[in-house]
Amino acid sequence: MFATLTSLARLMRAGLTLARHDAILPAEYQSLYPAPARWLGATLRIFRRRDLAENPGERLARALEKLGPSYVKFGQILATRGDVIGERFARGLSRLQDRMPAFDDAEARAVVAADLGQPVDTLFSEFGPPIAAASIAQVHNAVTPDGAVVAVKILRPDIERRIARDIRTLSLGAALAERFAPASRRLEPRKFVETVSRSLTVETDLRLEAAAASELGEAAAVAEGYHIPTVDWTRSTRRVLTTQWIDGIPLSDMDAIEASGIDRPALATRLTRAFLSTALDRGVFHADMHGGNLFARTDDTVWAVDFGIMGRIGRAERRFLALILHGFLTRDYMAAARAHFAAGYVPARHSVEDFASALRAVGEPIFGKTADQVPMSRVLLQLFEITDLFDMRLRPELVMLQKTMVQCEGVSRQLDAQHDMWGAAAPVVEAWMKRELGPEGRIRDLGEDLTRLHDAMRRLPDAIDDWAEVGAQLKAGKLSLGGGPKLRPWFLRLAWLAGAAALGAATMLAFS
Repeated sequence: MFATLTSLARLMRAGLTLARHDAILPAEYQSLYPAPARWLGATLRIFRRRDLAENPGERLARALEKLGPSYVKFGQILATRGDVIGERFARGLSRLQDRMPAFDDAEARAVVAADLGQPVDTLFSEFGPPIAAASIAQVHNAVTPDGAVVAVKILRPDIERRIARDIRTLSLGAALAERFAPASRRLEPRKFVETVSRSLTVETDLRLEAAAASELGEAAAVAEGYHIPTVDWTRSTRRVLTTQWIDGIPLSDMDAIEASGIDRPALATRLTRAFLSTALDRGVFHADMHGGNLFARTDDTVWAVDFGIMGRIGRAERRFLALILHGFLTRDYMAAARAHFAAGYVPARHSVEDFASALRAVGEPIFGKTADQVPMSRVLLQLFEITDLFDMRLRPELVMLQKTMVQCEGVSRQLDAQHDMWGAAAPVVEAWMKRELGPEGRIRDLGEDLTRLHDAMRRLPDAIDDWAEVGAQLKAGKLSLGGGPKLRPWFLRLAWLAGAAALGAATMLAFS
């Protein structure tokens, strides 16, 4: 009871902060609210500040920054749901900045010594002051005894307790929203808070970030000129992450990029292809590609840092993505529509021809236009607008990919205002299509299917024994056909294995 009251008090404090930023019931949308909500919004605006941003999403971003790390993460994930909150709102919210004053150097040293089991002066010959600080961790420049220059990321002391407290408050807010604000249910508030909680769990265990950096480093091998810092595993633990130091120019500093003489259009193309190559070829991508996390070097290479937010897509989703992009690049809208239906994203009750026509309405206007007239982000937004018309189910990993694609395009267009993401993407998509859908890909698919079939056949004797046991129980009167739920798992397993056996027989006939 006390914990609930405490969470309610914190929720009220958060509500006041949101009200001061006109971020609960923004004035821009008051015509859409029912009368009670309009009255409540007008009352809350009595408390608002005068120096507010025009974009309601940006106002929410400023409020969340004041509320702490869990709320910042909440905003970062919410910004990926332009399909629910609207693209204008999402665009403003994407300006969320995760910056905080650095914590004391002595505290940082204490965390390092406690986690690594040795004094800082033994682990590093030099250990500098913090160079960047955010809500969850801060980064120091250091030098190891063998002369390697490294970046040392250290979690804030007591951050886990604070996050746990914030998540309890957000969970209470989500439960109240689902009960009293039916319009919020499309976002599934409680599931959304669970997503935030899982993401923060990853970000507060730096071993997981180290693993993500290592995984993306392997994936980056497929992309020319795209690199990931190596991890110093001997100096990395749950609360400390040590990686190779990157001397480069952040892509958020366009003046420095210009002064360096780096070929900006070539760098923009490299960035786009690096993102798509890792996503399509390896199914993993950096999902927080803002300019502060990307560095350029004078050898025209791009380096990424900060791996707290990663995206992953399975092979089926990659195939779907490639077919969609290829359909737009070649204006083959029927192929793109069939890819949606084959992936199960559009219910079968809809017409594939109607869906292809809707895709044509999105795709045709982009041809013959310059890149600055039709950014990919606008095309993706229009695709999301189609989702409601055709009852499409949006996979979270594809929504994250869309958000990152828009983010990547934004940085690329800062480097080169005429950057054509479609043109940059074409060679990557076409190479993937040729490799995955050509003879080599078909042979690999057949091999994977045969492996799954072999595994199913190995389980078949156990399934037969299970079915014999069901038959014996039925005969003895211990099991009733009217039991419903009790029999369902057995019948599902039997049906699945019968299908596998039929597939096996068909395969043997095909090869005989």
